[in-house]
Amino acid sequence: MIFNWKKFLIGILVVLLDILVYILLGVMMMSYDDSYDESKGEYWSLESMTTFDKTVYFSLMFWNIINIIIGLCIIYLFSKQIRKKYFTKQFYL
Repeated sequence: MIFNWKKFLIGILVVLLDILVYILLGVMMMSYDDSYDESKGEYWSLESMTTFDKTVYFSLMFWNIINIIIGLCIIYLFSKQIRKKYFTKQFYL
């Protein structure tokens, strides 16, 4: 079975958790905007960032990569279930 309420609710909770992580990382990145100094380098360059800002920046990039990988896995599993459901029935009729 592709859809049931338990999977749907778990999916909603995972999406809400994902959005919460993005919000937290975004709020933490606001410290870079507040403490940016032009004398330390160009805006958004690593030279102008503190260690905390670099950590948050790379955490955000890592979180983006994790989201892409999980999204591709979900698409693969969903297409695998669809293929299994529709293509195997045609051969056994």
